[in-house]
Amino acid sequence: MITRLTCVRGAGSDPYTNLALEEHMLHTLQPGQCILYLWQNQNTVVIGRNQNAWKECRTELLNAEGGRLARRLSGGGAVFHDLGNLNFTFLMAEEDYDLDRQLTVIETACRSLGIPVERSGRNDILADGRKFSGNAFYHNKGRAYHHGTLMVAVDGDKLGRYLSPSKAKLQAKGVASVRSRVVNLTEFCPGLTCEELALRLEAAFGVTYGLDVERMEPDVAGAAALREKYAGDEWLYGPRLPLSLECERRFDWGEVQLQLQVESGSVAAAKVYSDAMDAEFASALERTLTGSAFSRAALCARVEEQMGRYAADLCAMLAELDI
Repeated sequence: MITRLTCVRGAGSDPYTNLALEEHMLHTLQPGQCILYLWQNQNTVVIGRNQNAWKECRTELLNAEGGRLARRLSGGGAVFHDLGNLNFTFLMAEEDYDLDRQLTVIETACRSLGIPVERSGRNDILADGRKFSGNAFYHNKGRAYHHGTLMVAVDGDKLGRYLSPSKAKLQAKGVASVRSRVVNLTEFCPGLTCEELALRLEAAFGVTYGLDVERMEPDVAGAAALREKYAGDEWLYGPRLPLSLECERRFDWGEVQLQLQVESGSVAAAKVYSDAMDAEFASALERTLTGSAFSRAALCARVEEQMGRYAADLCAMLAELDI
């Protein structure tokens, strides 16, 4: 049961420090504590845990223009952060995790500003039918967090400039570009700042949970080692396999990009990129396919045995391979 509410503000706009702090707070969470962490990144593309950096982001352009690529622990898709965006994270014990209650905090804060909001799909919050908040989730060893973006006054030109979502994703969403799907909250509340929204969120946090909210300073020193992980190329890009085969397909639960390295008629290595909300999906599929004989029948047999609810869709994708 939640007995203590804590609000933590981020320490600057460095994405690697901010993500390290998020994970550090998850590890050091106290019994009965629920933390609302509010933070901002400057000129950053953040991709989901299992996404392909080169496919989701124009990395060379981003780096050339002083931006940064970051990868989070949770699943889901790529997002752009600048100082016109406010990020939130709810951290708590898994037994206290309540998505409806957490989203109510966001909705209450927005409605207090006169902004009409509604929920849509698997992880979006909309205003006037357009997305201003995307959400993602992470659960580990009895603890969990739910985090997301709040577009207050994001630079729309950079949003469309750096993100390169697949055509399959755009077709599935029924739109023609990234920018057409999103909206800034300043359209509904002119002059709104991220600071004002942060204050409204903190107030709504206390009202929704019926407890006083205490402030806590971020433990930057304690998160220093984790920052090294988040800033490292191994975490950001992952191994790029010599590709023998690559395919991709979009399903209603997410997109899958599959890369297989084949040696002596069997799968020597597999790499899976995905924006599925299940953060363990990609690694599970990699384990399933590695070591399989390189044939549609053998690959599908493994998938049917190991991949549960995803099996039928994955087998349909594998059946289309020209092997």
